[in-house]
Amino acid sequence: MSPGARTYLTKVLDLMEQQSVMRHRVDWAQLRRRVLEQAHGARTASDTYGVIAWALNSLGDGHSFFLDPQQSGARLGATTLSFEGLTGRALEDGLGYVSLPQVQGTQQTYDAYVRQGRAAVATADGACGWIVDLRDDRGGNMWPMLAVLGPVLGDGPAGGFVDADGNRSTWSIQHGNAYADGEPVGWTDSEPITRSAAPVAVLTGHRTGSSGEAVAVAFRGRADTRFFGEPTYGVPTGNMVYHLSDGATLVLTTADDVDRAGRTYNAPIRPDEEVVNDPAAAVGGDRDRVLAAARAWLHQQPGCQRSRGSQAG
Repeated sequence: MSPGARTYLTKVLDLMEQQSVMRHRVDWAQLRRRVLEQAHGARTASDTYGVIAWALNSLGDGHSFFLDPQQSGARLGATTLSFEGLTGRALEDGLGYVSLPQVQGTQQTYDAYVRQGRAAVATADGACGWIVDLRDDRGGNMWPMLAVLGPVLGDGPAGGFVDADGNRSTWSIQHGNAYADGEPVGWTDSEPITRSAAPVAVLTGHRTGSSGEAVAVAFRGRADTRFFGEPTYGVPTGNMVYHLSDGATLVLTTADDVDRAGRTYNAPIRPDEEVVNDPAAAVGGDRDRVLAAARAWLHQQPGCQRSRGSQAG
């Protein structure tokens, strides 16, 4: 192995050993030995990419991954200004419905996501109860998502991360805006909604992953909140992004998610009421069984009972 390739690979292994959420469960001497054996003929940094991906997979967290320079640019450097699936509407029974998709990219992308998402929430302002649909939220950056849903979550603690040594960081909502460890993450101009303590039904499925699961965790332990659908993908964990010298990116799982009550998550999150949708039914449509179950529960909540009574009269 060339000195340059060895230096590059050693830096990656050092980051993994120092920061991985699995760092106390790995035999690092053995892992390093096996990695160096596999990379013995490497001459350049790119020659080590395959063994780095193998090493990350060997950690067993199910969430860490590696991006070569081309993949990094395509995934992290792309700008999107409109988002299919980021929608909101007022339902005829007085409920509000908002769905969130994944988001990853540039700051412009995140700004556009927050604008569109907040407009979606505003569409249903005044709702007696909310349906938050995370079934197509496969992850990305959690903070724009929490910035969108802050007014629905309501002010106060929302969750956090816990690393391998038990160190915790916190997520919270203040005046409808998202905060990390007491500091705003951006987008501090959230507009309040009429009923910030309204009941919420959260919809999840097998495609709800990563940051989508973090949003689900933020609703766990919230009063008057119930989960419907199917278990999530199973990586409710926090990743850190490390940019390497040649433009490649190490995305390393460094913490588990933790909810406002202190419960830790690192596996699929099961809903309170498991409902399997008809594969032929459109998500969010009239034949959506998960949506129907959520609506039925919300109709039984006091605020929505009064709302439906007013509509009937």
